[in-house]
Formats: sequence, structure tokens, C-alpha cells
Amino acid sequence: MSALLDLALLGTSWIHVLLAPYTKVEESFNLHATHDVLMYGVQPAALENYDHFVFPGAVPRTFIGSVLLAWLSTPAIRAADALELVHDKADLQLIVRLVLATCNAIAFCLIRRAVSRRFGGLTSLLFVILTCTQFHLPFWMGRTLPNMFALIPVNLSLYLWNNRTPHTTRPWPSSVKQVLALLAFTAAVFRSEVLLLLGPLALQTLICGYVSVFGLVKIGVVYGLGSAALTTLVDSYFWQRWPLWPELYGIYFNVLEGKSAEWGVLPYHTYFSSFLPKLLLSSLPLSVLGFLANSHVRGLVVQVVIFIVLISGLGHKEWRFVIYVIPVFNIAAACGAAWLVSRRKSTIFGKLCLLAVIGLLAFNCLATYLLTITSMANYPGGEALAAFNEIASNHDDVHVHISNLAAQTGASLFLQTHAPPYFPGLSIEPPTHVWMYNKTEHLSPQLLSASREITHIIAEADSAALYGPEWTPIGSILGFDRWQFRPGVKDALRGSLMDRFER
Repeated sequence: MSALLDLALLGTSWIHVLLAPYTKVEESFNLHATHDVLMYGVQPAALENYDHFVFPGAVPRTFIGSVLLAWLSTPAIRAADALELVHDKADLQLIVRLVLATCNAIAFCLIRRAVSRRFGGLTSLLFVILTCTQFHLPFWMGRTLPNMFALIPVNLSLYLWNNRTPHTTRPWPSSVKQVLALLAFTAAVFRSEVLLLLGPLALQTLICGYVSVFGLVKIGVVYGLGSAALTTLVDSYFWQRWPLWPELYGIYFNVLEGKSAEWGVLPYHTYFSSFLPKLLLSSLPLSVLGFLANSHVRGLVVQVVIFIVLISGLGHKEWRFVIYVIPVFNIAAACGAAWLVSRRKSTIFGKLCLLAVIGLLAFNCLATYLLTITSMANYPGGEALAAFNEIASNHDDVHVHISNLAAQTGASLFLQTHAPPYFPGLSIEPPTHVWMYNKTEHLSPQLLSASREITHIIAEADSAALYGPEWTPIGSILGFDRWQFRPGVKDALRGSLMDRFER
């Protein structure tokens, strides 16, 4: 049973990768950094070929996650190549994402085991069901957002905190130190907002006597400053800027200078009123019940609520900034669901409780299905470039321009299958015709039309008329716009309801 639950967590994350293999602009830095490490290596002479020098983004990000992901993906790529599963560079993107999804799934498997040990097998089962039937976590576990790299050590810290018997009132002293060390590393290297999770937890451990003042300072100096030194050394090398601590730069840019507000400002209550209901789905009401019914989860929930209150003070808000709280709420929700299904089935109340849990899980499945098929249509740039690679595979002297929107919606470096670089040592043959892929930004239709080098354009359809009559469409890819009833369907539904009313 335990192995089947672990396979369910892994399989769900893999299915989402396979259903939506392309990526968006938020994932592009780590994806392209992984691409460059795989294709060029990390020697000083290779750095001039790296994509981030041309497209650096608003703030620098760490290379540590991308380097580790590239190294972990290398044996998987070799194994897939030996099994003849690799046909071009696009397959490497799929392998890289599956490796990341596997790493996140392993962390969730460890949490499940800790939940089983502390809260029981039924709660562990319900934790897996709730996690697998949600949309955001499984869908994003294999996506190269910085937050998905940070989620792994944060979940490891959650595992260490809960990996104890139900009668134990205090976490093990060694586990407390490991938890604080992991969160300090994560905040220094991957995502600085984890500081808002670490701070209250460190204060709690100090007040409850889990760690001494000297021990806390020691952890901060050794692991906090050590992690800062590590990321500064690694990222100064890759960015060729000395010294560079990416997360400190991000704090200065986004918080002190307030530049994050340029991406939008949302009300203080947004995380509670909008993002959490979308992220948690049925886990939200069940977690409230679990909070009330099980005293062991209250401390966990209070900690993440404090984190959300603190991060709500920042004007710019995105759901991914609080992704780390979902496993905690799922633990509380599993405890609440376990309480409901444990009521005596011989009573009406017990039967209603069981039906309530089944109904909430069914709602999860329906919402996840709708969100998944919607998201599958959210990567038209990747689909368009993949389709173009197939359509024009026998063409020579191709110079294709990739528009900003296409680059933002999936046209990644891994999809440039007809151009070097190539992963060294693969058994696949390089393409016969070498193309030029051009991602130059903000080229006007007039400049594109005047260029005698560019032979093809991948661009949004609503601007096609601007390019002039010399360009002939060869195909189109539909992307998701919005949900709406088709007129015929709406009339049919209205007619059916009227018929039933008249009868």
C-alpha cells in the first residue's frame, strides 16, 4: 500500500508533465540555464554562449538549482538514449522536467510517510488523495520556477518536523536544527520569501526551548552565511558579476526599491480570499475541520498562517509565493477528512460525513480536470514551434523569427531542434538542415518585412495583417482565451430546462 501511494504521487506529477510539455516565461530562466549547462558545460570558455547574457530578466536568479538539475538529468538522458527514447532536443526538455517532478514527488513521499507515522495510515491515504486531486501542485511540480526548486527543501523540512510518533510532543533536537538549516539555505539561495516562514518558526523553537540562543545563532551563521557565500561564489561565476548574491539583489530590487509593484499590486486579503481557495480547493474547508479536530496540526497551521499574513504586506502578490503552505494545509485537511470518515456509518451523521468527503473529492477532480485542459491550451508558442519544426523539416536555409508572445508561451531553446548546440554523446543524428532561430525582441512588422534574411515568422495571429501580403500563413495554433458557452449548447440547455418545466 505504501509503495502504491508513493507511485500515485509520482505518477500524478509525471502525467501533468506529459499532458503539458511546454513552458512559459516564468520558467524560462531556469529551463534555459539547465539547457546551457547540459549543452555547453560549465567551463569558463562556455559561458559566452549562455542565454542569460542576452536575456537576463528583471533580476538575476541563482544557477545552483539549474546546475543540480542538469547533473541529475544527465544519467536519465543517457538511459533514455540507450532505450531509443530520445529523438531530438525537445525530448530532453521533457526528461529535465520529469527529473524535477520526481525530486518534488520524492519530497512529498517523505511527507506522506511522516504523516502516516504521526497521524495514522488513513490520514496518510487521504493526504495523497487530496494532493493528487488538486491542480496547482501536481501541475507545477515539474516546472522550472524558482519556487519549485525551493519547494523541495521546504518540504524536506516539513518531513523532518513531523517524522515522529503521535505521542511525541516535541520534535527531535537534531530535526529542529536540520529544519532551520534547510530553511536558511532555501531563503539564501532560492527564494527570499522563505525568510518569512523561517523567522516565526525560529522564534517558536526559541520560546519553546527546542534550541538555545547560542544554537540558533550558530545555525544562522554556519548555514545562513554559508549558503549566502555558496550562492555568491557560484552565481558570480555564472553571471560574471563580482560579487553577486541573487536573492539579496532581488530583495533590494523588489522590496526596498518597490519595483515589484510594476507587475501589479493586489489588496492585502488576496492570498486568503482568492489564491488559497484556488490552490487548496476542497482542502480549505477540510483543513479548518482538521485544525479544530486535531491538536497536533494546530501549530503547523498557525505557522503558515503567520507566514501568509506577513507576506500579504507586500503589494505584489502571486500564488506561487505561498505555494509552500499547501502541504501543511493538506495535512490538516487529511486529518479533517479522516475525522469525518471515521464516524460510525450506522448513523445518519456518519453517512452524511462520508458523502461529504466523497463530494469534496469529486469536486477536486472536476475542478482539476477543467483547469488541466485549460492549461494544456496555454502554450501556443511551444506548440507552434514544434509544429513548424515538423512542417518545414526538409527545408534548407530557414531563418525563423520567434515573436515575444511565442517565446513567452513555450518556444524554448530545447525546441530549437534544427540548430546547435546538441547534447554530447547522444546516438541521434543531428538534423541535415541547420536553421537560424531568431528571438530578437521588439522587431516591428516593417523591419521583419524589410529583412532579406528572415524566411519565416512565428507570431500572434491578430497581428498577421501587419506583416504585409508577402507573408503567407502556413498554419495556426489555437490558445486558450476564456470559458464560454457555445450558442448552440446554451440554447439546447435552455430548451431542455424549459421542456422539463413545462412537463
